[in-house]
Amino acid sequence: MSTEGIKLFTKGKIFMRFRRINIALFSAAFIIMAVVMFFAYVGVTNQISVQYAQSYAVSSADALSSHLDKEITLISRAANSPAVIEWLQDDLDEEKRARALELLHSIVGDLYSFNMYIGVESSLNEYSVSISIADTTEPIAVLSPDEPNDAWYFHTFNSNRRYELDVDIDDFMQRKRVWLNYKVEADGVVLGVISTGLEFSHVVNELFSHYDSNNMRGVIIDGAGTIIMDGSMLDTAFLYEMHFMNVETEFPHPEVSNAINRIYMSHPGVTVSHWWDTIEPEVVDLASGPYRYMTIVPIRYTDWSILTFSNATTLFDTSYFIPVMITVLVLLIAFAVLSSVINYRLMYKPLKDLESSLSQLNEHSSDSIYGLERDDELGNLSNTIHDLFTKANVDPLTCLYNRRFMDSSIESIMGLLSRTNGLLSVLMIDIDYFKRYNDTYGHEAGDECLRAVAHALSITVSRVNDIVVRYGGEEFVIILPNTDEAGACKFAEKVLENVQKMEIPHKKNEASEFVTVSVGATAGKVDHNQDLAMYIKRADEALYKSKESGRNKYTFLEFK
Repeated sequence: MSTEGIKLFTKGKIFMRFRRINIALFSAAFIIMAVVMFFAYVGVTNQISVQYAQSYAVSSADALSSHLDKEITLISRAANSPAVIEWLQDDLDEEKRARALELLHSIVGDLYSFNMYIGVESSLNEYSVSISIADTTEPIAVLSPDEPNDAWYFHTFNSNRRYELDVDIDDFMQRKRVWLNYKVEADGVVLGVISTGLEFSHVVNELFSHYDSNNMRGVIIDGAGTIIMDGSMLDTAFLYEMHFMNVETEFPHPEVSNAINRIYMSHPGVTVSHWWDTIEPEVVDLASGPYRYMTIVPIRYTDWSILTFSNATTLFDTSYFIPVMITVLVLLIAFAVLSSVINYRLMYKPLKDLESSLSQLNEHSSDSIYGLERDDELGNLSNTIHDLFTKANVDPLTCLYNRRFMDSSIESIMGLLSRTNGLLSVLMIDIDYFKRYNDTYGHEAGDECLRAVAHALSITVSRVNDIVVRYGGEEFVIILPNTDEAGACKFAEKVLENVQKMEIPHKKNEASEFVTVSVGATAGKVDHNQDLAMYIKRADEALYKSKESGRNKYTFLEFK
């Protein structure tokens, strides 16, 4: 079968065209993408800025909420421990107090403020536990419902919730804190309250210190719209005192007050435990003032919100476009390279291997076609070519090459030998008294005999360029490129030996009791004036002499 179509691809015509089209498509895709991205950039800058503004605010709100989550988990562990429950049932028992304090000291070291306060219902004693205080401690005060500083205890004790959060000054530490007050209960009876706090100075620094104060500002407001934290005043007493200003006074923009009202006024019944789950973050486009956007984000566990004010240039600078374009270019180039590699491995290389195997098949250096084992389109093509090649060039009975294959391929072999002054040997083989064998044993046995002899001839040759051909009927030809007289005679002896070894009974064979063959051989130096027919004619003359002299032997005649 001709391989010109495949050679056309592997020699580069189709492949080069495919590669040029790929390059053109890649270039066009890059130009179009660059133009689209540039114009899209102009249109989406504000949208990206809005997302960044919201991200800044949400991250700050999430940071504070995570602190509260941790504190609640730790205090819950203390409030539910058997040691603490037993102590609060009898806080004057020094042994129970020691066990409880040992546990509380292990917890207090993980708290944000490293200290906690405990109020006991049975005695109304108030205790302070700190990482810096010894394991045994005495009450620091007696709680009174008439004392404003003790309101945290009684408010929590009378609450329907397990814990309460509020904002106040820590008189002992002289710091403003977010207080977490947690009930200690046993069998539905409230035994006392454990309280701890987050120190505002650390929290505010953590939330807002990374903001660019020239282009961004972050504040926290409570449910009344009062600013209780201000990121622009990190180093002032504002963080520790309870003197606050109203957000509408500090930011006199209608958009600001409208946004705050939309959240707080439209959700008057929202409790702090469900605040985060109920209200979504909101970004407001400011029409005037030093800032372009305001983001308002509710903080979980409180009725507070974080407000961030920012400018678009801070959130998403135009220079960001350059690394994006470089990244896109690199990705496109990587895609083009990867696409080329994949195309080479999936299409170009398999077709090249198929073409190479077909060329070798035509040149008799191989009888294998690439891709026969594949289960894809190339495998179908390879198997189709193999089937067509087999039908056209292989004898169906013996599975040897036929005369058509020999005639179509010998020209290239002899052309190569003539250019290199190479030798060519040809053997003609004929099964002795084969007609008598057919008449005696039947045609089915005759076919089996032909297959057996063909196998014996096939195993005689070992070089990939040697060709064994069923010439017709019971005649066979062996073509041996680059083989001299000695080699031809050695092959002939081996043919006789391999056939005799099979010991196929043949009682009508006058030369032996088994099936035998007669061989005629010739060898000569090839030149451009010769063709295979001359060698076959000379080998046939030698075969005739073998038959005349008794069969089951070989005769060599030098080619002339």
